[in-house]
Order: sequence, then C-alpha cells, then structure tokens
Amino acid sequence: MENKRFLTAQDVMEMLGVSLSYSYKLIRRLNAELEADGFVTIKGRVSTQYFLKRIYGLSTDKEVG
Repeated sequence: MENKRFLTAQDVMEMLGVSLSYSYKLIRRLNAELEADGFVTIKGRVSTQYFLKRIYGLSTDKEVG
C-alpha cells in the first residue's frame, strides 16, 4: 500500500485474498479491539499500523518472546 494511514475493505481484500464481506467483518473486529482500548475508529476503515501488527505475517517488526 502506498503509505495509507487507513485501509478500506477493498485494500484488506486485495492484501489477504479474501472476500469483500470477510474484509468488512475483519475490519469490524479490529475496530472493536481498538474501541475497547479507548481509541476512536472510523467505520469501514482500519488503521494500517494496527492492521499490520495484528495480522499474522504482515508486520515488519521482529518481536521475540
């Protein structure tokens, strides 16, 4: 992605190779997690940074333990 701050369902669909409806479901789930932590979310969009952190294998960070 070209340094987008937020991803749309279309972006998620293309990155993961899943259906559009599943992309929306995943965005709702990730946004619910963020809201539980007190963050403001945008319906139908997810933070690129949080998405990459939570989706297995897409994060560029190498964490151990």
